Amino acid sequence: MSQPVLLAHDLVRVLGARRVVDGFSLTASPGRRIGLIGENGVGKSTLLRLLAGVEEPDGGRVVRPDGLGHLHQEMPFDVSATVADVLADALREPRANLAELAQLTERLARTPEDSPAYAALLEEYGQRLEHARETEAWDADRRAEMMCAGLGLGGVEHGRPLGALSGGQRGRLALAALLVRRPPALLLDEPTNDLDDCAAAFLEEQVRALPGAVVVASHDRAFLDAVCTDVIDLDPAPEGPVRYGGGYSDYLAEKHAQRERWERRYAEEQEELEALRDAAGAARLPVDPVHERRDNEKMGYGHRGGRVQSQISRRVRNATRRLDALERARVAEPPRLLRFGPSALAGESAEGVLVRLRDVRVPGRLDVGRLDVSATERLLVTGDNGAGKSTLLKVLAGGLPAEGEVVRRHGLTVGILAQDTVIERPHRTVRDVYEASLGAERAEEVPLRTLGLLGEAELDKPAEYLSVSQRRRLALALLVARPPHLLLLDEPTNHLSPRLCDELEAALGTGPGAIVLASHDRWLRRRWQGRRLRLRAGRTESDITGPDGDGACQG
Repeated sequence: MSQPVLLAHDLVRVLGARRVVDGFSLTASPGRRIGLIGENGVGKSTLLRLLAGVEEPDGGRVVRPDGLGHLHQEMPFDVSATVADVLADALREPRANLAELAQLTERLARTPEDSPAYAALLEEYGQRLEHARETEAWDADRRAEMMCAGLGLGGVEHGRPLGALSGGQRGRLALAALLVRRPPALLLDEPTNDLDDCAAAFLEEQVRALPGAVVVASHDRAFLDAVCTDVIDLDPAPEGPVRYGGGYSDYLAEKHAQRERWERRYAEEQEELEALRDAAGAARLPVDPVHERRDNEKMGYGHRGGRVQSQISRRVRNATRRLDALERARVAEPPRLLRFGPSALAGESAEGVLVRLRDVRVPGRLDVGRLDVSATERLLVTGDNGAGKSTLLKVLAGGLPAEGEVVRRHGLTVGILAQDTVIERPHRTVRDVYEASLGAERAEEVPLRTLGLLGEAELDKPAEYLSVSQRRRLALALLVARPPHLLLLDEPTNHLSPRLCDELEAALGTGPGAIVLASHDRWLRRRWQGRRLRLRAGRTESDITGPDGDGACQG
């Protein structure tokens, strides 16, 4: 029994006055794992909901396999239901399939082979057996335990009610239940949220092993690179969404080349259009107006002048026709992409130590024996959830009291990008928030649009209507518009598109000042060239430089 194909044809979805999805088509064959990427707001989650049938399109159609799995569908359970209830529901189909096989086996044993019913029973048995093999039904119970353990739920008792689980645990349980089912097609929206390195690596292995189609929307560049056989970029392009073969690294290389081709083609066409406009608008000037004609030329002049004038008119007509044809089919102007553009993220200060920590403790949250942050520091803080990364940044910023010795240089300016963004008086426009925070003079010196974090259309929007991603980018813009001596970044790539993450990552390694960041971003951590500090269980481990083996799981 072959795996079915997931198909979408010319999907349209309109929300208010905006076409969130406009003419999207997709063929997701078994074994293909397709990543959806693009700026926030381009419709990735909307597309997944359309493919899942959670939302109906305003145009187009979807052909989906029976039993398709969608991560962000709410689990159909009350908060009083237990972990065991969720897993039993996931195991219901494979268990029923095995029970039906057992019944068919008994019926075949009781039915004579020359009976008219035998052939039909045998065919039904074969179909059921093939389905059981494809879904690995015999291994389902063991698989459920393996999924829970691999996704960090091994220590959660199966009798625990859902209401007693954290949001992250419920999300991981929903993901485990989907993987236990082994659906014929799977739709995932940010599946690595709330996963540590070991769980993310485990998920990559499981997704690669699925026989059906997978469509995933994710900002996790490492996950996209490890899993995807194809990447669809939903950002504007002349031909609409573009599908690239390979993982994220392959996409980056081809995307860069494609953008260069688009810009070059547009520039060449604009030059041709300008030349054609000049030719089509050429005045019919007198032929050779300054040449004094001799008497013996006067008889032929009118004939020659008319012939030249006819040639000019013909050229003008040809240019006009070519201009009309080119303007009807001309290449769209490449949209201005957000480009992370600050000249420096942190401000320069005299050499030496900016902040010194000795035997610093925040009971139950952080224990640091010794840490010096220099004026040109590039320090990456890593560790599991709850290890104290955010706490350390707050201590460095002076926003959290701590036991022990914390010494900051006199006159030190510190800026911190927290995970939760709060904007005061959010009814004001983005432009007004920016100016009020920085002052009119500084806002004019460093215009918000030049930082490449927000588009022109967003500047006059009330801040309260910004998405989570846009609010976080505004907060980052306010920090780098007046670079502090010490910039602290807590999960800076959260809610940013993969391309903006790449550009921010490149900016972190250059320029003056000190930068300390905490991040779970595996792609960033694998490429980090500065110092590292790993936190584990509230205490520091030794500082190391270069790659630190992030992503390797330890027992």
